[in-house]
Amino acid sequence: MSKPKYYITTAIAYTSGKPHIGNTYEAVLADAIARYKRQQGYDVFFQTGTDEHGQKIELKAEEAGVTPKEFVDNVSGQIRNIWDMMNTSYDKFIRTTDENHEKQVQKIFKKMYAKGDIYKGEYEGMYCTPCESFFTESQLVDGKCPDCGRSCVPAKEEAYFFKMSKYADRLIEHIKTHPEFIQPESRKNEMMNNFLLPGLQDLCVSRTSFKWGIPVDFDPKHVVYVWLDALTNYITGIGYDCDGDNKDLFNKMWPADLHLIGKDIIRFHTIYWPIFLMSLDLPLPKQVFGHPWLLQGDGKMSKSKGNVIYADELVDFFGVDAVRYFVLHEMPFDNDGVITWELMVERMNSELANTLGNLVNRTISMSNKYFGGVVENKGVTEPVDDDLKNFILSVPAKVDAKMEKLRVADAITEVFTIFKRCNKYIDETMPWALAKDESKQDRLATVLYNLVEGICMGTTLLESFMPETTKRILSQLNASERTLEDLKTFGLYPSGNKVTDKPEILFARMDIKEVMEKVNELHPPKEEPKEEKPEEKVVDIEAKPEITFDDFAKLQFQVGEVIACEAVKKSKKLLCSQVKIGSQVRQIVSGIKAYYTPEEMVGKKVMVVTNLKPAKLAGILSEGMILCAEDADGNVCVVSPEKNMPAGSEIC
Repeated sequence: MSKPKYYITTAIAYTSGKPHIGNTYEAVLADAIARYKRQQGYDVFFQTGTDEHGQKIELKAEEAGVTPKEFVDNVSGQIRNIWDMMNTSYDKFIRTTDENHEKQVQKIFKKMYAKGDIYKGEYEGMYCTPCESFFTESQLVDGKCPDCGRSCVPAKEEAYFFKMSKYADRLIEHIKTHPEFIQPESRKNEMMNNFLLPGLQDLCVSRTSFKWGIPVDFDPKHVVYVWLDALTNYITGIGYDCDGDNKDLFNKMWPADLHLIGKDIIRFHTIYWPIFLMSLDLPLPKQVFGHPWLLQGDGKMSKSKGNVIYADELVDFFGVDAVRYFVLHEMPFDNDGVITWELMVERMNSELANTLGNLVNRTISMSNKYFGGVVENKGVTEPVDDDLKNFILSVPAKVDAKMEKLRVADAITEVFTIFKRCNKYIDETMPWALAKDESKQDRLATVLYNLVEGICMGTTLLESFMPETTKRILSQLNASERTLEDLKTFGLYPSGNKVTDKPEILFARMDIKEVMEKVNELHPPKEEPKEEKPEEKVVDIEAKPEITFDDFAKLQFQVGEVIACEAVKKSKKLLCSQVKIGSQVRQIVSGIKAYYTPEEMVGKKVMVVTNLKPAKLAGILSEGMILCAEDADGNVCVVSPEKNMPAGSEIC
């Protein structure tokens, strides 16, 4: 029987500079998924690569005094080296400067033009160079780019446009009938409510104000605009041919099973890309997952902030698999994760050095001390053994369920429950006490066999996340690699095998003070110019009558998460938000339109009065109140919890 196929892609990394650990996380996440699918028996094709055209590249190359091609060759090489250093098992590393990709993009553009989906016009609007995106004045937030928050400049030029509205209804229907298409769910709601349902504007797909791009071959003063160029890598990289002469790999692998991307480019992958595919009469990808960001402790990583952490620096300190473990384990499914040096050291010392490393080292050391390294199953069992076996045998299904839903952080947590259970088993059986009783030698041997077998089974599940650590553990235990199918049976470790007589330390404990001293040498803290702080403004308001504690106790306050938001038509003040509170979603109307756009509200954690009697505002039912603060000038901001609290948490 032929293996089922699985085609997974990352977003191609933009070659404007060296990728930080947040960019690298995506490649590691995709690799973990790809490796697990291979373990499941899939024929996996894993594609990644680099996005190399655009005005930003042209400007950076000019600043560096090199040609754009020289610039992207250097950065693309850096990116590939980092992906290789992180042990990502990609099958294809595509570059948008590859000759075949450029030829296919030209043919794709021409086909869409001939079909009437692309037409020539003129664009006038605000342009963000870093994002390479045009915006209307109404789309700007405080006059800045709604995506990156940086300044936009007026721009006007002849351009080709794609008729997005032609396929909008078809895309809306696809999203409605394929609930798995956009993940997590909050991303789907955002795309539908903020972009598709209000109506799509035609998309600019060519530029004339710069040259570093793929020329439109029938109108060479135009170059193909970044998104039509970049997004098509997912089909050109596996052999799509616009003339119908597709390679076998394309025929086998398309449609993609998973596009793995950052949440900031979800719109391009779930609106523009599906519509491009409809224009080409190609099936849509099965799923697009917009993963959250990996943030530094003080916010989103930015070179201008000076808070960027790079993968190679982390690897120098902790090793490849420790970094892989951290970025995979610390990223929630649909909320941003946080990385700090301090947290890395904490995880290194607790989970890796103690839970896993110490378990393996103790087990091998005891096997050597008591039996000369020979591990035998003497079959002297007690009820505690059955408890250990049953627990370990239950974990693979839990891991599988988490991976099926792309909850990779939860999956790796499940794997580590095996190692924690084995540590508990040592405490329960006390091998050191058994060793003192001559009549308990067979029982001691059985205990050590169970430990070795438990570690082997846990290590098999660990392979997708920490492949080198898996090899090192199995080598020390003199054990063979297993399949996921093998994990249905406890006891496959050959009785009589001999473990290594020189166990190595898998993960060494680290001293946080020493680590931070080295970090500060690498990145000396920037001295901020001392400024005298102006006296902070205060606001005095007229006091209301005092209330009793019983009066206050009647009010119920909870944390809510805004999962969708839209402006109330014919109202200058009101926004209508869908707010998740615990397992429920409530509709709340708020007079904050002058201070927040619907896009800004989506994803916010807010404080909500949840037992307020429902009322209609502008004809729309409101089932609660979002709390806000107002200063003396009438400026308003929503009140949010200082820390990331789950939706539904009580405010008391």
